[in-house]
Amino acid sequence: MSVQAPRPAPSGAFEFLTTKKDEFVGWARKFSLFPYPFVTACCAMEFMSVSSTLYDTDRFGAALPRFTPRQSDLLMVVGTVTHKQAPILRKVYEQMCEPKWVIAFGVCATSGGFYQNYAALPGIDKIIPVDLYIPGCPPRPEMVIDGIMKLQDKIASERHPIINKDF
Repeated sequence: MSVQAPRPAPSGAFEFLTTKKDEFVGWARKFSLFPYPFVTACCAMEFMSVSSTLYDTDRFGAALPRFTPRQSDLLMVVGTVTHKQAPILRKVYEQMCEPKWVIAFGVCATSGGFYQNYAALPGIDKIIPVDLYIPGCPPRPEMVIDGIMKLQDKIASERHPIINKDF
């Protein structure tokens, strides 16, 4: 016959965890961004430096870029978009999974920049909705990190329905 030691009484400190579903899902989504870089122009160099060890977007959960829109939820449009590229950008946006967010990176993606001519699109918000604008020519990596943090705050404060009208 074996004798078992008595179990200690539960302390109550970690018995259960309560939170709102939207807060929990928002917290999880804000730290698991999967960016798709739509890089077209000179802002690409600054975009690459954001992922370097000095600025390290991995600590924000946005380190590994996906090179297919079907595995991405953050579209980062970096640089000038021409009218010829606009249908391609729209198709990339439509192929992304829901929920999805868009960052206009640099003054050319934001407003067309100094390319005020027939070929350049005067801002990508003419064809797709934009969640965050990062100005600059090119924007500094610190501005990009600040923009990612602002987008994370926006994501965390949104409603996150698990079941929608289509499901």
